[in-house]
Amino acid sequence: MCSILLSINPNHVENILNGTKKYEFRKKACKRHVDKILIYSTTPIMRVVGEAEIEDVLIDNPEMIWMKTEKRSGIDKAFFDQYYADKDQAVAYKLKNVKKYREPRELKDYGISNAPQSFQYIEEA
Repeated sequence: MCSILLSINPNHVENILNGTKKYEFRKKACKRHVDKILIYSTTPIMRVVGEAEIEDVLIDNPEMIWMKTEKRSGIDKAFFDQYYADKDQAVAYKLKNVKKYREPRELKDYGISNAPQSFQYIEEA
């Protein structure tokens, strides 16, 4: 099983954990098959606060991705358009079985010293 650790803004993290955001958007897809996302909440939390299984990975142009995801995107169109400005590809990870950790974990628990700019692979048994 392969996981990735994603650095995510605390506002988006909250929406993922409460179920209003069912997709995590990225500009590039991982090269390897990924089963799970470990959710690292950025400043001021700075902890791994939960995880989600990846149900599907959508890759298309930004307009098609928005049409497929807008109802469960957890973000507004203006934010989406700004994020993908001048990009011809958008990636949306469809999340399922989101789990919030009772005790947030530190990066060092995963052998990581700094939060990744976009993502980092985590090998799990």
